[in-house]
Amino acid sequence: MSTRIAPEADVDIAHDASAPATPSKWSVLAVVALGVFMCVLDTSIVNVSLPPIAAYFHVAVGAQVEWVIVAYLIVIAATLLTIGRLSDRIGRRPIWITGLCVFTTASALCGVAPALWMLITARVLQGVGGAMLMAVSPAMLTAAFPPEERGRALGLNSMIVALGITAGPTLGGLITEQASWRWIFYVNAPIGVVAVIASAIVLPREHQPSRVRFDILGAIALGLGLAALTTVLSVGNAAGWGSPVVIALGALGATALVGFVAQERRHEAPLIDHTLFRDRLFAWATASLVLSFLAAFATSFVLPIYFQQLRGYSVLRTGVLLTPFPLVVAVVAPLSGRLADRIGTRGLASAGMTILCVGLVLLARLDARTSLWGVIWPQLVTALGMGMFQSPNNSAIMGAAPRNRQGVAAGMLATGRTVGQSLSVAIAGAVLMSTGAVAAGRALLGRPHDPALAGTFVRGFRWSLWTCSALAAIAIVTSLLRGRESLERARRR
Repeated sequence: MSTRIAPEADVDIAHDASAPATPSKWSVLAVVALGVFMCVLDTSIVNVSLPPIAAYFHVAVGAQVEWVIVAYLIVIAATLLTIGRLSDRIGRRPIWITGLCVFTTASALCGVAPALWMLITARVLQGVGGAMLMAVSPAMLTAAFPPEERGRALGLNSMIVALGITAGPTLGGLITEQASWRWIFYVNAPIGVVAVIASAIVLPREHQPSRVRFDILGAIALGLGLAALTTVLSVGNAAGWGSPVVIALGALGATALVGFVAQERRHEAPLIDHTLFRDRLFAWATASLVLSFLAAFATSFVLPIYFQQLRGYSVLRTGVLLTPFPLVVAVVAPLSGRLADRIGTRGLASAGMTILCVGLVLLARLDARTSLWGVIWPQLVTALGMGMFQSPNNSAIMGAAPRNRQGVAAGMLATGRTVGQSLSVAIAGAVLMSTGAVAAGRALLGRPHDPALAGTFVRGFRWSLWTCSALAAIAIVTSLLRGRESLERARRR
């Protein structure tokens, strides 16, 4: 039984009489595509360039240089919900354009950074801009397209994300080998400038007067808590889960989140709208979202290690071999989203998770003698499942939220994705380390044909993917638990 969520009475959305006419849905999609592609590209393009960055700054490929990635993810995870809620108050257009400006400027600063700490600082700023883009993009598309085309719009957004992920590893390898790692950041500048200009022209001005104060203390507590806990997940494997730093960060995060909950209960306009979770569809679809990324994202972490340490492949070849997954998602997600608009989301999401679960089990069969085709086709199965699941499930989440809470719903969607990604890497890393696969992989770089080391690595590799497949199996259950979605109900949103 779903609980109908009453609209907020304190938000009055009006438009300036001098504002331009409502833009076409395709114009909004084009603008969103530029920003989202740039944001996603910058994540995947950096990963393959960590070794050259480490060599340039004369540090080991380890904890220090990994903060080039970790800092970016931590800031995004810590600010998404706050930015989503803020966009419901002041409008999506100013958040979006500001995010583009911040992200583009920070990209240029990354490119010119003369020291590693400056690069990491610029990545923190880049994370702020990225969070602003990721927090509002689903809500912008949901508002631009009619309810009966929501799945189609979010499917196209998933395609853009997948194309950015697809282009990142190969483009990063080419740029780094032919020019310099600095150009992986400079490449954002022309895209960002075009996106800012296009956004200023296409997006209408919004005026959203709010009679309720924004919860600043809650935002600080939430950001601090999420940042601390995301840091724990990111560094726990390397520092040791029982180390003083990890324990202190965990305590800080828990304390901040407890304080956040207390603050939320007192404030007249809490950042997280608890009534959203009274809706069975929203609650279980959000749980399925987190579980899907817990299951799937680890592949982008363990497969590069498999290719480079066990198989001895170059960075560029690794990037090429990683492209089947996002490429299939880019093709399947829009089709799945469009089909969801016609037949509903529950069946597609459940079927997608089932296929993903099977694909992960097939990936776990890889070893040192697997052929190239044997490496590729299990990725295709896994990607088919993720592409089939993603758009319908995102459509269910956004469709379950009232129109005046689309910003906070989009923020929760993006936060769930980021937390799922961070946890996925942490879980896979813990399995690899506990089984001896991490040490075996490093040793294989010096003794590439040692059968004992290869056996240890493959055992840990398989256990990590079996763990992911178990998480996908749980996601099948949560996708079914949310019940059938009424198409009439979805279209009323």
